[in-house]
Amino acid sequence: MRVTVSVLKADIGALAGHTAPSRGVLSRVEAVLEEGRGLYLDRYVFHVGDDIVLLLTHDRGPGDPEIHALAWRAFQEGTEVAKREGLYGAGQDLLKDAFTGNLHGLGPQVAEMVFEERPSEPLVVLAADKTEPGAFNLPLYLAFADPMYSSGLLLSPELRPGFRFRVLDVTKTERDTFIDLEAPERLYDLATLLRDPHRYVIQSIWSRRYPEEVAAVVSTTRLRNIAGRYVGKDDPVAIVRTQKIFPATEELGPPFGLVPFVAGNTRGSHHLPLMPVPANTPATSFFCIPMVAALGFSLREGRLTGPIDLFADPAWEPIRARAVEKAVEMRRQGFYGPAMLPMEELEYTGITERLRALEAEFRS
Repeated sequence: MRVTVSVLKADIGALAGHTAPSRGVLSRVEAVLEEGRGLYLDRYVFHVGDDIVLLLTHDRGPGDPEIHALAWRAFQEGTEVAKREGLYGAGQDLLKDAFTGNLHGLGPQVAEMVFEERPSEPLVVLAADKTEPGAFNLPLYLAFADPMYSSGLLLSPELRPGFRFRVLDVTKTERDTFIDLEAPERLYDLATLLRDPHRYVIQSIWSRRYPEEVAAVVSTTRLRNIAGRYVGKDDPVAIVRTQKIFPATEELGPPFGLVPFVAGNTRGSHHLPLMPVPANTPATSFFCIPMVAALGFSLREGRLTGPIDLFADPAWEPIRARAVEKAVEMRRQGFYGPAMLPMEELEYTGITERLRALEAEFRS
């Protein structure tokens, strides 16, 4: 069966700041999806931090107007509940007033893939909060291109040919500008780009042994490119197929154990580690440490079995503790040096405005 998997995510309001959506908002989102039951094959709804994630399976193809319209209505009606409840940032990610056929360019994050379903189809949905799409660069690079993490690249004939990475330059706002790089031959070129996650972002990964088989897709929307101002971090989602012709699920997980420093957290202008957390975890009140959840499903004829929460088992507890240690050390530096993002990535304008005022006072 040829199936489409759509993951659509938005921050439409949260309790006591940027923490978690209320039960009322989540219930309304679920109710709207239930009203549209005939459009899709299956669904699952969860949240990470204050972001609500909709997972829909269907046979209508990526960018389907009716699927996207259903998600837009769910987010809109959830926003109305958030406003009535006085939640913070109600409708924050809904940057346009009118639906235009799909969610691209309207604010919500979207990751979609279409493929011919295998007899056993393991699928992982990644959802991050308080960070940018480039936060997935390093974990996906390690899982799909580095045999130190993905032993299947050495041991499996299916994986030995490697993978093709499509990388976007997200600073080009007029239209998508991308490059396709094949690993391992162009591994150094790939590393050259991915070292700058603010500008270069993995959009998709494809098998080289089976060139029509998509392995992973990542949402790449930069909200500030739509709004022209800071409206919150982008909070990406991704879909990753695993096993057989792709890395195993247990090879996808360990790269997140590095808890690499990523952009985001409080006011979107700092570096803190990306902490793996169980799904439905509220954002931490310790400077909003960036977080990522991973849910695993099995797919058969478009129907979902699961999920299993891949970051909920005991092995991840010391890794979360390590993320907190790294966060504490970085935030002890306050405003200084690498603790904050470079000037062009600061999401608030206070520093740049102050610099312009101070420049007038310099003398020679």
